[in-house]
Amino acid sequence: MPRAVAGPEIERLIQLLARLPGLGPRSARRVALHLIKKREALMAPLATALGDAIGKIVTCRTCGNVDVTDPCTVCTDPTRDARTLVVVADVGDLWALERAGVLNARYHVLGGVLSPLDGVGPDDLNIASLVTRVHDQEVSEVILALGATVDGQTTAHYLTDVLRDTGARVTRLAQGVPVGGELDYLDEGTLSAAIRARTQM
Repeated sequence: MPRAVAGPEIERLIQLLARLPGLGPRSARRVALHLIKKREALMAPLATALGDAIGKIVTCRTCGNVDVTDPCTVCTDPTRDARTLVVVADVGDLWALERAGVLNARYHVLGGVLSPLDGVGPDDLNIASLVTRVHDQEVSEVILALGATVDGQTTAHYLTDVLRDTGARVTRLAQGVPVGGELDYLDEGTLSAAIRARTQM
């Protein structure tokens, strides 16, 4: 069994960092060492920011976004098109679409996708509240911005059926060749989706 090379506080820091996505034990040790070397410039402000986040960050009861207000900044923005609702699996997807800056709509975070193998069914996601929002807010279009995975597509088909009687138009993001992508490097599924979603020049 390898011996500890640092005190329990540092070992605990490494163990906690290793739980973060994308960080294994080695990466966690490198990050911990970097934080320790930059205690005043980085570690202290990070500790303060984490403390603030614990006390102030809440989940928006309307859309499922995380913010410091409830309803969140997106839901209370009067310049957004309230008749267009973008459905995403997770908050990270919402942030990605916001960074792209191509939509000026409201969002609805499902909290995941349907996954029978993982035991995630319709009741485990924010689907009932989505249907309520589409009815109550007179939404005219629901954009399904879900991943191109099997679970993502299953969820999209399920939502299309659930929303069929709401009167809202249900669309989904186009899928296919990424900008700057070479055809030779793409998988068959991506190429097939790109051909089916082709548009007139």
